[in-house]
Amino acid sequence: MAAINADHLNVFLMATSKILQDMCGFNPKIGKPAVSKLEFSDDTIVIMIGVTGEMRGQVMLSFEDAIACDIAGKMMMMPVQELDEISTSAICELGNMIMGNASTVFSVEGIGIDITPPTMCKGNVSFQGAVANLKIPVFYDGEKKIDLNIAMKKD
Repeated sequence: MAAINADHLNVFLMATSKILQDMCGFNPKIGKPAVSKLEFSDDTIVIMIGVTGEMRGQVMLSFEDAIACDIAGKMMMMPVQELDEISTSAICELGNMIMGNASTVFSVEGIGIDITPPTMCKGNVSFQGAVANLKIPVFYDGEKKIDLNIAMKKD
């Protein structure tokens, strides 16, 4: 199993940018990628989606509580002060849309993948896997940040 390449990473970045623009009206800016441990602090929301098929691993969106509320509010077109069942569903669906978009692009390129339903984690949590994690910050509205965490290999 080989590591994914820059073209594969670009698919995830393009999907993330497109969905954030279409669903939230953001003009996202991609930051500098870095290899990072999958460790998240108490005020972090993590949306995790597993990937199987010709590429395997997981993709995680992580952001602070306030950013999650901001994103859910934009998606729902109303202010969100704290996450409840509906706003949690909205941010999980954001992950689902990003990965669905990426899956479609990969399919067109002849790479078949399936995705799992999104799982939300909150709080002090860490993950370990067989694949190194690449953390890519995605900024919007100045310094507001979503971290795209990609830990994948290609068959």
